[in-house]
Amino acid sequence: MAGTDQTKNDLSPAERGPAVILVAPQMGENIGTAARAMLNFGLTEMRLVAPRDGWPNDRARAVSSGADAVIDAVVVHEQTEQAVADLDYVIATTARHRDMMKPVLTPATAAAKLREVMAGGGKAGVLFGPERTGLTNDDVVLADATLMVPVNPAFASLNLAQAVLLVGYEWFKAGDATPAERMDYLGGRPATKEELLGFFGHLERELDRFGFLKPPEKRPSMIRNIRNLFQRAGMTEQEVRTFRGIVASLTRDKAKWDIE
Repeated sequence: MAGTDQTKNDLSPAERGPAVILVAPQMGENIGTAARAMLNFGLTEMRLVAPRDGWPNDRARAVSSGADAVIDAVVVHEQTEQAVADLDYVIATTARHRDMMKPVLTPATAAAKLREVMAGGGKAGVLFGPERTGLTNDDVVLADATLMVPVNPAFASLNLAQAVLLVGYEWFKAGDATPAERMDYLGGRPATKEELLGFFGHLERELDRFGFLKPPEKRPSMIRNIRNLFQRAGMTEQEVRTFRGIVASLTRDKAKWDIE
C-alpha cells in the first residue's frame, strides 16, 4: 500500500461518492480489484447483486490490496431493483447502445451529474454488469442515464476493475482542486520578480561590459530574448543565486578571456 495515508478516511457522505453496484459479478478476484479501484478514488460503498460465488469471498479480500473499508461494508442484494431502491439517481454503464430513450453520458459528464445530485442531498449509484455479458436491458431500464466510455471501437473490451476505475477517477477529478499544472520546487521556493530582475541586471551589465549586446539597435530584442529564456525556466531563488555566482565567476578577471 505504498503512498497510502490511513488518516484520510474521514469523508462526508457526499465525499464518499455514489454507490458502486456490481450486478452478478462472476469472480471474487474481480470484486476485490474493483474495490481497490474504488478506494483509490475515495469511493467506499459497494453493493453486490447475486454474486456468482457468494459472499463473503476470501479471494476478493486478498486481491483488494487492503481496501478493507470497501470489502467490510459490502451489502448484498438478490435483485437489481433492491440494490437501487433507495437511490435518487442511477447511471448504467454499457458498451453498446440500447433501444431506450436515455441520456448517454461520458465518464466526465456522468461524474459532474453525480456530484450535482449528491451536492443537493440526493443518493446516487452506478451500475456495472457481469464481466462477460454486461447489464441486461431489464437492469438498464432502472437507470436514469447510461454511461459509455469512449474507447477504440475495434476493441472496446474493458474488465470490471478498469470500468470502475475510470468512473472513480472522473468522480474524484471532478471534485479535485489540484491545478492542471504545477511546478514542484524541491530546491527551495520560486524566485521572486525582484530576485529575477536583480539577476537580469547583473547579467546584462556583464554582457555590456564584454561587448556581447551589440549592435546597439539590436540590444533591446536581445535582452528580451534572454529574459524570456530565464522566465520560462521557472527558476527557484537558489537557482538565481547559483546563476549569479556563475556570472560573477566567469567575469571576475576579464583579462583571462578573449571575447570578440
